[in-house]
Amino acid sequence: MPGPHLNGAYYGPSIPPPSKTYHRPGHGGGCCCNPFSCCCGCLFNCICTCIFQILCTLLVIVGVVAFVLWFILRPNKVNFHVADASLTQFDLSTKNSTLYYDLALNVSIRNTNKRIGIYYDSIEARALFLGRNFSSTNLEPFYQGHKNTTDLKIVFKGQNLIMLGDKEKSDYNGEKDSGVYAIGVKLYMRIRLKFGWIKTKKIKPIIMCDLKVPFKSNGTTSSGTTFERTQCHLDW
Repeated sequence: MPGPHLNGAYYGPSIPPPSKTYHRPGHGGGCCCNPFSCCCGCLFNCICTCIFQILCTLLVIVGVVAFVLWFILRPNKVNFHVADASLTQFDLSTKNSTLYYDLALNVSIRNTNKRIGIYYDSIEARALFLGRNFSSTNLEPFYQGHKNTTDLKIVFKGQNLIMLGDKEKSDYNGEKDSGVYAIGVKLYMRIRLKFGWIKTKKIKPIIMCDLKVPFKSNGTTSSGTTFERTQCHLDW
């Protein structure tokens, strides 16, 4: 029991001060127990960031170069026209499905570019009727300069077996009666572009010409119509 000189208060043992904890910056809930894995993660992120920045820079450079080349060269499309067509034979044998044909075309190619020349390394022309290829021929390679028009003579002549169903045979008879045949001509090309001393790699465009060709007999058309100049289109 406390003495009267303590005024009724009791003083127990002193309370020790709270222990101090030290928190190192960069550690805590996200601390890395394995320093090696932390270094690898940081290095990987750094490499990915550098690669992304390099790719973005390359894309910007390529875009700028492409724009500068386009601005300097101002490329325009090359125009293909079938200026004239003469069909003097187009007979389908009912016995053996052989098609006998004689078709001559004048194809005009216009290079409208001021600074781009074109090497036509190879041109294969194919003639089609009702979606069936019935003839093909290869043309001589040539170079076409700036602002130049080149006229090509293409001849399909001979005979070939062409398998047609009943509907296709009916379509053929209908066109025979009308005196005008729907014939398609495809040009399979390998070309290179030339500007200055630079030549591109080979490009393989396909040009499609959808023609309405009147049949000619003794120099006149049986339908009384004439062939109309036809523009061709790109058909990759």
